[in-house]
Formats: sequence, structure tokens, C-alpha cells
Amino acid sequence: MTDSERAEAFEAACRAAAVREYSGGIGTLAEKTLHAVLKRYIEPDEQFHEVPVGSFVADVFRNERIYEIQTGSFTPLRPKLEQLLDYTDVTVVYPMAAVKYLSWIDPDTGETTKPRRSPKRVKPVEAVYELIKIKYTLDNPRFHLRLIMLEIQEQRLRDGRRSRDGKRGSHRSDRVPARLIEEISFDKPEDFDKFIPAGLSSQFTIKEFARAAGVCYGCAQRAVSILLYLERLGECEKRGREKQFSVRG
Repeated sequence: MTDSERAEAFEAACRAAAVREYSGGIGTLAEKTLHAVLKRYIEPDEQFHEVPVGSFVADVFRNERIYEIQTGSFTPLRPKLEQLLDYTDVTVVYPMAAVKYLSWIDPDTGETTKPRRSPKRVKPVEAVYELIKIKYTLDNPRFHLRLIMLEIQEQRLRDGRRSRDGKRGSHRSDRVPARLIEEISFDKPEDFDKFIPAGLSSQFTIKEFARAAGVCYGCAQRAVSILLYLERLGECEKRGREKQFSVRG
């Protein structure tokens, strides 16, 4: 599928999800819009949605392949993957807000502010915050990953009690995807080399990895842990008290 075909398919999924009828008031949608759009993007035919497989239900199951759309923490995904990967290939679909617009909802009146663009731009390597939770699954030949980089409109309830404006400690009401920016596939350990930034020296520390990738130390630490497990990086002699690593060929 070409980039333009993917974009068209994603727009069609957005339109299909938009006509769904939701019940309940403000704050009840949670992640449903984002999940619904991605499910229709992966498989437009609803007869292949929510298919029982063993003791679990697959988001999408067609042509002997399962797709699991994970819009939140990967922790609940671990036991599900253990069973499903014994059965067939599983592709985990993980959306990331590369571009985010934020609007605030008054929980009493329902009034919504005009969306404003967030200055933060999420990078694909930041997926390691969740991938670290399923690290020991990443080298399974039946495991596949698709990062879906999106422009997202996030709606938050101004119900936080930590500040006078209600923003600190607030709750997310919904995330509505607006545009597909990029889709990145990982099908084998070598594909995770995409997380290795350019400009590293032959031997480098986690701090230098973080600086080259433009991420914080914690993110770099998780990325290095995953890449070591997948044998995409190797350990070298320490530089003083700091561990050093190198990229394996």
C-alpha cells in the first residue's frame, strides 16, 4: 500500500468511526474514538472484529493474523500475547501523537475551548516506555509491531484538583485522530535499529545515546535495554564509571 493509499484508508476509517453512536455523557468515551478508528483502518470489514481466540478476544483476526490495538499501557497485554503468539502471528498496533492539539472541556457546562497545538512532538523511539513491558516478546518471530504516528486532537476535562484552573490532575476525555503522518513496521530484531540515532561514535554511553536521539535519559536507558536484549547493541569496557555500548553489525 502506498502512502497516499494509507492516507485515504485512514480518512475512510475516521469517517466510519465518526458515524458511530455513543451513549453517556462527558468523559465516558475514554479511548474509544482512537481505538475505533484504528480498528477500521486495520480491517474495514467488521465481521473480522472482536473475534474470540482461546480465552481472549482479538481486536482483529483475519487471514491467520491477529491485530491487537493498544492505546494505553502494555502491561495488560503481556498475558494476552503469551497465549495468542502460541496460536498465530500477532501484530501490535500502537498509536503515537506525533502532533497533538489540546482542547479543554468544562465538566459542568460542556463548553470546549478552541484546540491549541502542543509544543511537544513525540518521537517513535519513545515507544520504548511501553515496549519495555513486553521486552521478552520482541524477538518472537511471530511478533510484529506497527507504530502509527498521528496528528491527534486530545480533549481533556478541566476537573483537576491540583490547580485553580483545573488542569493539573485533569482527566482525558477522548483522543480523536485527525491525520495519519507515518506508519513504521517492525517484523524482526534488525528493524529495531530504527531506534538507534545517527551520529553516535563507535562506543557511546547512555547519555550520549540520549543526546543523539534527542530524548531524556530514562527513554534512552529503556531503548538501550531493549536493543541489548535484541542483540542490536553490545556492551564495551566502561569509561570511568559509565557503561559503554556499540552497534552490532
